[in-house]
Amino acid sequence: MPDIVIYTSAWCPYCIRAKHLLADKGVSFEEIVVDGKPDVRADMARKAGKTSVPQIWIGDRHVGGCDNLVALERAGKLDALLNP
Repeated sequence: MPDIVIYTSAWCPYCIRAKHLLADKGVSFEEIVVDGKPDVRADMARKAGKTSVPQIWIGDRHVGGCDNLVALERAGKLDALLNP
């Protein structure tokens, strides 16, 4: 199973939704909270090319945000990424 990393903010409803979807899939993930950490948010923005949260990586693939994760699930493609 690939490593999953999700950059989040504590009160972001999209972050909560993305984490719930991953938890419902039974996968573990590394959560990196950017609240009050401008250097961590800047690192995320450099890697993702975006400043919004969540930003999600599955292995080396940058999935994007919550809407992108949900779209993969609806298209039936998320399981293949989580269990290559």
